Formats: sequence, structure tokens, C-alpha cells
Amino acid sequence: MQIVLDRMHFYAYHGFFEQERIIGNDFYVTVSLDMDEVAAQTTDDLDDTLNYQLVYDAVSEEMQHTSKLLESVVRRIAHRLRQIHPAVKHVRVQLSKKNPPLGGQLDAVTLIVEE
Repeated sequence: MQIVLDRMHFYAYHGFFEQERIIGNDFYVTVSLDMDEVAAQTTDDLDDTLNYQLVYDAVSEEMQHTSKLLESVVRRIAHRLRQIHPAVKHVRVQLSKKNPPLGGQLDAVTLIVEE
């Protein structure tokens, strides 16, 4: 089974340039969690599966820790999500930074990491 939390929006202060860490920017995070089959498929009980709120809260907390490099942020998120529930077997994290300061028009820069 795969659980996906799609395009969670955060305003955060990540960036190499000091101005980015002062002003902040819009970020979008999508996470995909591959899991063993969970009992909730038959029990319909939240205690038998991964609580999506725990995933969102973990991502939100990691987004609040300012970093110069997005590589650090995306790796921290992936590592944390791997530890969130014993049924999680594989994690894919996609982190997009809107309007990066590259001197031209660009919608976003996106990093993807898998664990």
C-alpha cells in the first residue's frame, strides 16, 4: 500500500542567501510512504494504520528548522518519516521551492530523495 500526502504548503526560511533566510519563501512537500499491508484495511481502525496527522506534523517540524541547503531539508524529512511507523518500508520526499532566486523566471526548483 502507498500513502501520499500531496503538496503540503509551508512558508519557511531555507536558502543559501541570507536574504532568503530572512524573507522566506513558499515550499511544497509531497511524501509517498510505501507500507506493508496494514490491518486497517479490514478493521477500519486508525490504530491499525499510519496516522496522516503524524506525517504532516513531522514534515511541518522539519520545515521549521532553517537550513541553507534544500538537500539537508529533504534528507531530514525522509529520515524522520522512515522512523514514524514500523510498517513504512520506503519513503519518497519531493520538496519544491517556489520562485528560487536564479536571475530568471522559474516556477520552482524541486529535489527528490528516496529512502
